[in-house]
Amino acid sequence: MIKIFSKVLVSSTVIALILAGCGNSESTDTKSSSAPAGTAAATAAPKKDVTFSIIYATGDPATKQAVTDSIAAFTKANPNIKIKDLSETTSAAYLDFLKTKDAVGEFPDLVEMRDTQLFADAGKLAELPKELQGLFDSVPQVNGKVYNAPISLPAPQGIIYSKKAYADAGITDEPKTYADFIAAQEKLKAKGISPIVVGGKDIFHWGFWVNKFLIDEVFIKDPDWNSKRSEGKVSFTDPGPAKAMQLLTDLFTKGYVDKGYMSTADNQTASMLVTGKAASLFSGPWMFPTIAQADPKFDFGWYPVPDQNGAINVVGVAQPSGWSLSNGAAKDADKTAAITQFIQFFFSKEQYPKYLKVASAIPSTKEKVTYEASPQLQEVLTMMSDPNVKKSLQINNFWGANQIPPQFRNWFYKSVQDWLVKGDFSVDSLKKADAEWDTEVKAMKK
Repeated sequence: MIKIFSKVLVSSTVIALILAGCGNSESTDTKSSSAPAGTAAATAAPKKDVTFSIIYATGDPATKQAVTDSIAAFTKANPNIKIKDLSETTSAAYLDFLKTKDAVGEFPDLVEMRDTQLFADAGKLAELPKELQGLFDSVPQVNGKVYNAPISLPAPQGIIYSKKAYADAGITDEPKTYADFIAAQEKLKAKGISPIVVGGKDIFHWGFWVNKFLIDEVFIKDPDWNSKRSEGKVSFTDPGPAKAMQLLTDLFTKGYVDKGYMSTADNQTASMLVTGKAASLFSGPWMFPTIAQADPKFDFGWYPVPDQNGAINVVGVAQPSGWSLSNGAAKDADKTAAITQFIQFFFSKEQYPKYLKVASAIPSTKEKVTYEASPQLQEVLTMMSDPNVKKSLQINNFWGANQIPPQFRNWFYKSVQDWLVKGDFSVDSLKKADAEWDTEVKAMKK
């Protein structure tokens, strides 16, 4: 039996209570009075018929289902309010999808916003109503305003693995360093099984591994690296980012990643795991319900990938993301009232735990939330409450001076794909990244 399987699991209820109000130090004004979410006093929506549109990310099936369930429950309880769902399941990046909708005049009234700085600067978003801001302990501000009702706190990525595959390969200890992690992949490879499946067909999936190494080698050490890159003070050819991309390249080129990664979609990774075609995947807790649904009897575990010094660095800093009201909808009092009512319903003590359970998400509300968590999610929550674990943002989730050029993320992920497929990673690959960043920064200033 692998040692990590025998860890004592802290109560999910206790951890959920601890984490419910977690956020970063950038607080916002939450002193405005508001009744508890979901109560009659907090509801100001009119009784006449109102329709508003909504868009949310659909890449993860479990989270998509959790949002769909919330919408269905709300419209059933409020038959006078109709929600037009404009979301689509697509392999395109979510940012590109939103830009397309905006270009054809279908920017939604309510949107799950991940690139707040970009859309706020473009005048597409309205400040979140004060009564909604009061639902959370702290929400990062953008341009001095709060635009988001955080759907949940940022969730970390880690290795989701088959306990049987690990046991068969003789892996008896949780990796304590990155070298230990690679040694475990060697053991799996020696058994003739693909150690890691990657859903490389979906551009967003590349962010998991790319940011794992950038966080370890760049952002944990310098959270202001992005702004320095824009100022020309640092380069992708510097030791930190160069080492990060070399580690990424080695992972893919030394046989640790399933060879079909470019044709594998993110929503196929769970199937490959439970059918034994791969021993693990690197993803977040939102995948737990999908895996359990694919095979309820499948025995799997989770652990964060340590860096070369044995430190654990993960995604986990509060960011300006979540439900956002469009500037257009804010000009319509009835739509604004209906959307406010929906958001209050979404975060109510009756409904929000249902979302959290289905999505395996970490609560963001000020009001303490309890819900049933799987053993794997308990592992995640335990780790996130560990003061020794360092937390960061992904390269594209910074804002303000540290916001990256809007097209750079997808360009860079595709560049990574290109050099991995061609096998020609070199310092020139990183020089091209500097050049692309600089070109986009100049374009933004025109």
